[in-house]
Amino acid sequence: MAATASSRLSELVRATSARQVRLVCGIILFAYVVSHFLNHALGNISVDAMEAGVYYHVLFWQFLPVTIVFYAAALIHAGLGVFALYQRREFRWKTVEPLQLVLGLSIPLLVMAHVIGIRLGLTLYGHEKLYPQELYLFFVLAPARLWQMTILLVVAWVHGCVGIYFWLRMKTFFTRAAPYLLAAAVLIPTLAMLGIYQSGRSVAADSDDADWRKTNYTRQQVGTVAENKVLERISSGLVMGYFGLLGVVLLARGVRALRERRGGMIALSYGNGKTVRVPKGLSVLEASLRHNVPHASVCGGRARCSTCRIRIIGDHAALPGPSQREAFVLARVGTADPSIRLACQLRPDSDLSFFQLFMPHTLPGSAHASAPARIGQERYLVSLFVDMRGSTQLAEKRLPFDTVFIVNRFLGAVSQAVIENGGQPNQFVGDGMLALFGLSTDPHEACRQALKAASSIARHIDELNELLSHDLRQPIRFGIGIHGGEVIIGDIGYRDHIVFTALGDAVNVAARLQDMTKTLACEAIVSEEVRRTAGLADDALPQQEVAIRGRDEPMAVRVVADARGLTALVDRSERVAA
Repeated sequence: MAATASSRLSELVRATSARQVRLVCGIILFAYVVSHFLNHALGNISVDAMEAGVYYHVLFWQFLPVTIVFYAAALIHAGLGVFALYQRREFRWKTVEPLQLVLGLSIPLLVMAHVIGIRLGLTLYGHEKLYPQELYLFFVLAPARLWQMTILLVVAWVHGCVGIYFWLRMKTFFTRAAPYLLAAAVLIPTLAMLGIYQSGRSVAADSDDADWRKTNYTRQQVGTVAENKVLERISSGLVMGYFGLLGVVLLARGVRALRERRGGMIALSYGNGKTVRVPKGLSVLEASLRHNVPHASVCGGRARCSTCRIRIIGDHAALPGPSQREAFVLARVGTADPSIRLACQLRPDSDLSFFQLFMPHTLPGSAHASAPARIGQERYLVSLFVDMRGSTQLAEKRLPFDTVFIVNRFLGAVSQAVIENGGQPNQFVGDGMLALFGLSTDPHEACRQALKAASSIARHIDELNELLSHDLRQPIRFGIGIHGGEVIIGDIGYRDHIVFTALGDAVNVAARLQDMTKTLACEAIVSEEVRRTAGLADDALPQQEVAIRGRDEPMAVRVVADARGLTALVDRSERVAA
């Protein structure tokens, strides 16, 4: 048990990249920003409402464990942002990534004075600056700071929203959730800034009263002139230090570029006659971007896919060894050949010849794609394979067109059942079909849809058998395999022969399970993953362990002798859950 846990932890560490750590930290910071903005929005009601809201805001975010996590996330996120500035060698200027980096690097400059004035003032001098004191500063004493705060609000919000978009855009639910997320992305900052404006006007009007100033602008609340000068000096020093840090990073980039040039140039030969010369230290993918050489890379060089793989021509022993992340990705795709490397991770220090394993999809300048290519989306889908049994015997004593007619009626009945239950017929291979569920639903609903579709397929085939009973020696039989998991969906093919489909282990397993229905004499086999995700009771279907070709360990599956009863099982689980 301990060894298994240790191996899983090791695999998790290997699978984790700096971008994923930065994402988690960014989500924590964005949660704080949302909380802060909602508190600002209470200003549309009154300043008292803002003060009541900030009590709960502070109660949560200043709870010691939460505070530690928050400040750790802030430091890590900022540090990884600065490191990204140093590490990134080639920017895709036509995308939003450089803008995202600039926005992220500007946030510490904008927020530093605000944080020091409030948090450090409280820690060093016990200042109790809340909304009345800050609003009085912005709207009466120093209106210029209001613009700085407005810019900070916009920059922080845009930076966070862009990061959330990059995170969620490949998720199953994103298409359905996008309108609501867009509405929230517009309404929350708008209400926050309106709240600040309304409450600021109220405070500016109240501040004409000497009693108000006596109550809300005391030494305990805002400190003395000397104390505020100390805080300003600290803020100025940190700002200069941050500028110095960015300067050091830019200087380091220049030194690195100079050293690379002095270290010599290397030649990269693409195996198709194309050769480029680049400084040592660039990755092969960065070299391709720098010289506008088409190079497949679905994930954009983040080592989250293997589409940039190359095969080294000649001796590969002198190359730098794979990084932990590269080794993990290559192991995931089952590549043990040391001559195969990830172009986004390999940084050669000598001449290199190679060829790309996946050629990028390019169109000639005169060509116009009728629709944008859909590639590289990673998503949880449920694959349902269904196959017609005995089609060879069916064709023995029939005219070819009669056989085609029956097979088409079979596939039509199956497709209708799939569509009725929210799935999408995807591939037709002879007398078999692959259907996909989950393109627009969550995994739980996708699994339930696939099970109901299997039940509907059985009923539709019963109707087809009755309709063709005068012409069939024996009823049409079928086998169904259902499995769910992470797959890659996209457009596969060449030129005019491109189809949208799914690739991955989950699809292959579903096909294997469909084949096993022959030996296990059943109509359908459902993986334990689908049974569990759909929420069916553990004793709803008989369990069996089967050996899957290509897998080292047996797999737990559920055997379905009669697929017609699956809808009743799904409905029963819904009633139990309710």
